[in-house]
Formats: sequence, structure tokens, C-alpha cells
Amino acid sequence: MNVAAVRAWYAKLEARERRMVAGGAIAVVALVLIGGVLLPLHGAVATAVARSERRREDLAWMRTHANAIRAGSATLRAPSDEPPLVLIDRSARDAGLAAALRGTEPAGRGIRVRLEGAPFDAMMIWFGTLDQRYGITVEAITVDHGAHPGTVDANVTLAPPPT
Repeated sequence: MNVAAVRAWYAKLEARERRMVAGGAIAVVALVLIGGVLLPLHGAVATAVARSERRREDLAWMRTHANAIRAGSATLRAPSDEPPLVLIDRSARDAGLAAALRGTEPAGRGIRVRLEGAPFDAMMIWFGTLDQRYGITVEAITVDHGAHPGTVDANVTLAPPPT
């Protein structure tokens, strides 16, 4: 349809019908502006504001802990009132290793953990978390291929932080 045909069709309408068509056209334009432009723009601004606020909070935390971070100090480790055995069991479950966890038991000064079919990446991230947050390190480990790709069976002895 060309513009001339639309104008001719519009001119043939009665006054009441022209008002309805004009009102409908205005409503469509308003909906397109609101739904297609303003709402996505509002969402993008809200996301940017939230990201900016989160970065400000991160910066404030980094400034507060800058000396400890530079020194690589263990002062950033979270103190825990939980016994190491309970802490290790809970953190393994939090790391997504609940299905692979076959047991935790004291082993001298350390704690022995048995994992079967554990996702290797999740296990390594868990070890890093234990070390960084709680000062618990891997003292000994034996790892075998798991039944599925990316999984392992492991016997691990974890050493609690020095007291």
C-alpha cells in the first residue's frame, strides 16, 4: 500500500472512525515507544546502577583490606567455630560434591576424605576455597579416573590450619 492509497482510505472514513483510527495509531506508537524503547532502557540503567554500586562496595572492601592482600596474610581467612571435620563436610557439600562424598574421618592430625565420581573442576575449586577461606590445605592426595569423563575418585588427607 502506498501513502496516497492510505490517505484516500482515511478520507473516506466518517469523522468518528477517523478519530478512532487516529487514537489507535497514537496508542500503537505509545506502546512501541514504551515497550520497545523505554522499558529496555530502564532495565539497562537499573543494571548499570546495580553493577556500579557493587563495584563501589568491592572497592571499599579492597581499600580496607589492601595491606593484608599485599602481604598475602592469613588474616583474611574466615574464623570458624565449627570443628574441622564438620567444616570440611559442609564445605564439600556447598561445593557441589555431596553426591561424590563417601566419607570424612579423622586421620591423625588431619582429616581423610573419600570422593567417588567427583567432578574434577569442582574438587579443585573446593581445595582452593578450603585453603583461602579456612587455611585448610591438601596434605596428601591419590586421584584415579572416574567412571565418567571429567570425574575422579580421590582419597585426600587435609591438614587443618596451624594453630
